[in-house]
Amino acid sequence: MYDVLSIGSATRDVFLVSDQFIAIKSKKFQTGMGECVSLGSKVEVDDMVLSTGGGATNASATFSSLGLNSAIMTRIGNDASGKDVIAELNHFGVSTHLVRVVKKGQTGFSTLLTMNDGERTVLVYRGVSSSFSWSDIKQGEFKKTKWVYLTSLGGNIALSKRIIREAHKAGAKVMWNPGSRELKAGMNVLSPVLEMVDVLNMNKEEAQILTKKKTIKTIMKAMQSGENVRLITDGIAGSYAGRGKEIVHAGTTDAKSISRTGAGDAFGSGFLSGFIKTDNLDDALAIGTLNAESVIQKHGAKNGILTKWPSRSNKRKISITQV
Repeated sequence: MYDVLSIGSATRDVFLVSDQFIAIKSKKFQTGMGECVSLGSKVEVDDMVLSTGGGATNASATFSSLGLNSAIMTRIGNDASGKDVIAELNHFGVSTHLVRVVKKGQTGFSTLLTMNDGERTVLVYRGVSSSFSWSDIKQGEFKKTKWVYLTSLGGNIALSKRIIREAHKAGAKVMWNPGSRELKAGMNVLSPVLEMVDVLNMNKEEAQILTKKKTIKTIMKAMQSGENVRLITDGIAGSYAGRGKEIVHAGTTDAKSISRTGAGDAFGSGFLSGFIKTDNLDDALAIGTLNAESVIQKHGAKNGILTKWPSRSNKRKISITQV
């Protein structure tokens, strides 16, 4: 019996760190900011870190590291990068027997151009992760797990909804961390399955896209479904958990960030680890926050994952208030 079965992407990540990566304001870029280098020149890289990533692998590593029986369903290619993904999952003690290895396929690959302040641009090749289908899902495993942790499937909303329905039907609880492409489907499309999602996790911007609401209270009201938990992260402003009429806010500390990659995965998986063990929103928020703050202090989405359960004194570093 698994405590948590994670489903989603797996990638090989290369972090390139340089003070020659410069942020420039410009309306030519979607975000209003561009990360630029001198055209035609050789750019010196100060540091290079090889790691593995993808929402499912990052989350499953946290679950295992914090003492839960963790397994993963993902797709990799039959290549060197895929072997690296398996090796790192094995290092964390994650069960990999449900991983689909695609012959002649290429594992997802990301290059992260990281500035010294931790901000980065990610160049993504999704590889075989972009072709996730129901045939990759071993449905019978849902009866063997207490929780299914579902991450973004690259906008494949039909597959996400089917996984949620079948997991719920099998008696497994579901935590979903959808991507913006899934959320753009809107509340009308997602409402029927959101009732089956025991914990829904997204950042504030994504929650605004889904609900068309602006404030935390109105967002929570729009998303709430019985005693299901709704999570919203808001960067350094902290995070919020809502259950029923209760809304709890967790602050952050002054932890210095050198890379924000994997912070969302670390928070969500840390929260669920705490929630599984305590059924307490305060404790779960504190553990999620501590895990995320540990991850952002290192390059690589798994390099900072907590290696032991946080002490009571560490959890008290996170301020918890009612909203």
